[in-house]
Amino acid sequence: MKWLSLSLLAGSADAALRFGCSTVSIQRLDPLVEPGKIPSAHVHQIVGGNAFNATMGTNIADEATCTTCTFSENLSNYWTAVMFFRHPNGTYKRVPLMQNSALPNGINGGMTIYYTQQDFSSNGNQKITAFKPGFRMTVGSPMYSVQPGARGNPGLRFVCLEDKSTRFPELPTFPDRPCRGGIMTVHHFPACWDGKNLDSPDHQSHMYNTVREAFAPAGPCPASHPVRMPQLAFETLWDTTQFNSMWPADGKNPFVLSYGDELGYGTHADYVFGWKGDALQRAMDSPCMFQACEDGRPLKTQSVQAMNACQVKSQVDEDLDGWLKHLPGQGEVDI
Repeated sequence: MKWLSLSLLAGSADAALRFGCSTVSIQRLDPLVEPGKIPSAHVHQIVGGNAFNATMGTNIADEATCTTCTFSENLSNYWTAVMFFRHPNGTYKRVPLMQNSALPNGINGGMTIYYTQQDFSSNGNQKITAFKPGFRMTVGSPMYSVQPGARGNPGLRFVCLEDKSTRFPELPTFPDRPCRGGIMTVHHFPACWDGKNLDSPDHQSHMYNTVREAFAPAGPCPASHPVRMPQLAFETLWDTTQFNSMWPADGKNPFVLSYGDELGYGTHADYVFGWKGDALQRAMDSPCMFQACEDGRPLKTQSVQAMNACQVKSQVDEDLDGWLKHLPGQGEVDI
């Protein structure tokens, strides 16, 4: 297989990308799980290129005209479920997003995205093969309503923030107390590819999960999925602090994800590759780390103003900002 042979013959690299993406849209669309459906079952917050739509083509890098991400050659899309606060009176309010303190000031909500080789700080010496045009995947599942393993899904976690720099401990469920600095959700994707399929019916089987906890080094890729790809991860910071004074008297967690999950086992995330040309491969072949990869070394960057200016118009006419009687798409059902 051509891609596989190239990945085995090429040399090693030490690349790691960390960058911010502003919010490009918050709406009920899901082109992977519910392609073409308007609206989809629950609300997502989306970052990346403006090609995001109910149905997406195989090469969105050719369709998008702008991106909300730091690197202007990165027209990929990344999305997660939205967090809501449930008031003791039964109404719901969408929780605002915050930017990560490690990123430039002024980013409009969004997420912090990582493409790493081995772990958060040291990296390794393996060859990393970039994703290909048309590649897509998901991690986690909203269908998980109970703990699916000893500690839930490895790499899918919540962090109760003391401040924006807090990273531990990582929890498999929502925090059970008000968090002084908000709540962070973390989504780590599998990094081993079968070398053949750009997608699979469940959007996961073409990948193999070697993720452990946090940014710990991943295990070796198995023979069934031999191609090591970038370790993709999302960090999303939610400003839950404005709701701390409204924490229920019984102490029960008041936060829910947009599909009605009040535990957190069903947290999930989606990715559609959309880097221009060989930009991501050049980055993975570079020794750069984090901000040292910017300003043409080797990736082109753009201003925060340009990131924030890129938007996708909502195709669903519904209130997402006021106090709501029920979660959008969830009807009048009391969850």
